[in-house]
Amino acid sequence: MSKFIPLILFTVFTNFGSQILLKKGMTSIERFDMSVSGITSSLLDIILNKYVIGGLLVMVISMGSHLVVLSRVDISYAYPFLGLSFVLVTAWGHFVLSENVDFWRILGVVLICLGVACVGRS
Repeated sequence: MSKFIPLILFTVFTNFGSQILLKKGMTSIERFDMSVSGITSSLLDIILNKYVIGGLLVMVISMGSHLVVLSRVDISYAYPFLGLSFVLVTAWGHFVLSENVDFWRILGVVLICLGVACVGRS
């Protein structure tokens, strides 16, 4: 199963990339109220945003590669690796977006890494 790790990591990185693009897209449009009228008035801005479109396309690629992985690897082996996206997104949020990453988030990321390491060794 370890021969599929590059494909699994491709899935992880495309999942991470899709989240970054979607975040960029959603923060580049005007804030809207979480109401039917607020969402409908911003819907066109969301749908036509190049980062949102890119993020959704990358997400489709990620899902496609994930389907290939699932067709070849035990789900109990492959799925935990997706937790690495949380690690990458948290690091991006802290280092690029200057988000506050407190002790509990760091502990969570460390536990995710330990879990993935355990699964990878199995």
